[in-house]
Amino acid sequence: MSVEPNQRAARLTHVSSSLDPSTDPPAQMATNEQRPFAEVYNDRYRSMVEIARLTTGSNVIAEDLVQDAFADLYRRFEHVRSADAYLHRAVVSRCTSWVRRRATERRYHDRLRHEHPVSTDPDTVTVFDAVQRLPVRQRAAIVLRYFADWHEADIAHALGCRPGTVKSLLSRARAHLFEELKDEY
Repeated sequence: MSVEPNQRAARLTHVSSSLDPSTDPPAQMATNEQRPFAEVYNDRYRSMVEIARLTTGSNVIAEDLVQDAFADLYRRFEHVRSADAYLHRAVVSRCTSWVRRRATERRYHDRLRHEHPVSTDPDTVTVFDAVQRLPVRQRAAIVLRYFADWHEADIAHALGCRPGTVKSLLSRARAHLFEELKDEY
């Protein structure tokens, strides 16, 4: 059974409207000739970022992927039949690619780390492994603060958060590392 493009767009529009209740489904179904690009952007940006954020787990990555999708839509806007359907497909495709690439990178780095350890010193390897087990944002904060010697304001800017959040991340990361390493030393 083949699904018509308009039916597919209606389904995708229904899903996105459930994420953003302020949007009006009949207005979303208008063709691109009736809706200017700015209106599509204003109507769909938040719901697209939310979809991408839920998929990637990162606000920053989600915003980048959605901006790329909107840039592609802008270039093709006159030729796209349904901007909503195009955006959903573009965002989901980009998110899927990002997640796959990230998983591949992790597998490669894990294999490389075990094949060529950074140091043969047992203490260094133990600490390195403990840092690798931290959640991503805590690991980034610890590495930037104590290995790269960045200030909290610079870390906050890099992570897209406030300096107080960086202090919290560092505190939780240190506590986690202490718990993991207290039996070692």
